[in-house]
Amino acid sequence: MEARGAPNGRLVRVEEIVAHQTADDLWLVVDDVVYDLSQFAPEHPGGIDVLLQYAGYDATAAYSEVHSPALIRISLPASRRIGILDKSTVTEEWLRSRSQPTSPKPSATVPGVKPPLQSLINAHDFRLAAQKSYTPKAWAFMTSAATDCLTAERNGSAYSNITLRPRVLRDVSTVDATTTMLGYRISTPIFIAPTSMGKLFHPDGECELGRGAQRLGIPQCISTSCSFPLPEVMDAVEGEQSADGENIPIFFQLYVDKDRRKSENLLRIVQERGIKAVFVTIDAPVIGKREADERLKADESVKLPMSGMTAKNDTKGGSLGRIMGHFIDASLTWDDIAWLRTAAPGLPIVLKGIQTAMDAVKAMEAGVEAIYITNHGGRSLDTAPATILVLLELQKCCPQIFDKMEVYIDGGIKRGSDIFKALCLGAKAVGIGRGFLFALNYGKEGVEHFVNILTDELQTTMQQCGVTSLDQVHPGLLHTGAVDHLIPGSEEHPYAKWRPRSKL
Repeated sequence: MEARGAPNGRLVRVEEIVAHQTADDLWLVVDDVVYDLSQFAPEHPGGIDVLLQYAGYDATAAYSEVHSPALIRISLPASRRIGILDKSTVTEEWLRSRSQPTSPKPSATVPGVKPPLQSLINAHDFRLAAQKSYTPKAWAFMTSAATDCLTAERNGSAYSNITLRPRVLRDVSTVDATTTMLGYRISTPIFIAPTSMGKLFHPDGECELGRGAQRLGIPQCISTSCSFPLPEVMDAVEGEQSADGENIPIFFQLYVDKDRRKSENLLRIVQERGIKAVFVTIDAPVIGKREADERLKADESVKLPMSGMTAKNDTKGGSLGRIMGHFIDASLTWDDIAWLRTAAPGLPIVLKGIQTAMDAVKAMEAGVEAIYITNHGGRSLDTAPATILVLLELQKCCPQIFDKMEVYIDGGIKRGSDIFKALCLGAKAVGIGRGFLFALNYGKEGVEHFVNILTDELQTTMQQCGVTSLDQVHPGLLHTGAVDHLIPGSEEHPYAKWRPRSKL
């Protein structure tokens, strides 16, 4: 028998592989490559038992449920690669022996449950289809929100309290919903907001989202908590092009790591791969309490390649967001924008998580290129204001910022009319997170169908309000009287005047 660390291009026969099935002598196959995991097995975040279950056999199916294809290649040294599976020696008995786990895990979706894609006619239908077919843990992770979920609910309901003021007898026979973000032309004012752990919802996760985005001509913002290494997502995205043959901009969302060197290394890759802007999350110095997600245990084999975090249940529960967010630097301040400029020279910086006029002004003074109004889909701080109300606060208290920076918004957007209202109040484009994860249920075709529905609704709203292009929208097309009393007029409370002794 050959020694470990043999030349890694050789063909390895099945009978040799099955001879290595113990904890201190453990080989297995992933994507037709034979690996020696003997040294790694005791440190495996998911425990050694799952590796022993597949020792001597093909673990590709189980591995792919929770890991990106590239993770094993980049995590193990080349010396641990034994060689390539000799397929001429593969037998049916060998394939069947470990084709299923002893206690099978459900896949991201339950086959045969979801309705046909073409039967879905609005964003609500995508949610219902996902609820029927996603696993309980995937559903809890995606839909959970902070504590009593009030902000998550109000994000959407606030739009219904803002009414439209249609204008009539205008030629609206043709309509153009294209716009720009940071100078890049996009087909509709929608972008894929950064979301985590896409493999929970589709085997190709964020790669599949990116393919759909490119075909549609809309941007994708890739999260630090993505299921795949950034180069792997970029490779998938670059294989697709928009209908007009152009490559659409890709943005990157950064959670700043406590170890700044890790963030700096990540930003180097961001620049090398042609990312067009960095969206820095500032509304989650710590992760909010998401009780629906805490109640269900996390799969402890899940690992995120960019942050390096691994799922692990504890006495608080199994919330993937909290568990996987321990690396985030809670000491980040306004002074660190200078560091960001140094770490990502030449890239536009977007501050993601603005929730007050005061911080919008500070962002403008800091010279960032754009701000992103978001409360993390209600997942960070419950009873924070609905995002559309923050947009109104900016119009009321600091309208000058709209001339200095682009403004984006997400939260509760489920209709084309919601998008229209956000644009009338000064947003340049809207991000959608959960909606795209619902659409991912159907792969890139679902992503396309979802966006086409919203764009059609947006264009219909434009036409019925007498608007034919997005440079014609304005606040006068809305009536906000039902929510105006909720909009603060300054930093100070209107009548409670005491101040803390310590300076904030």
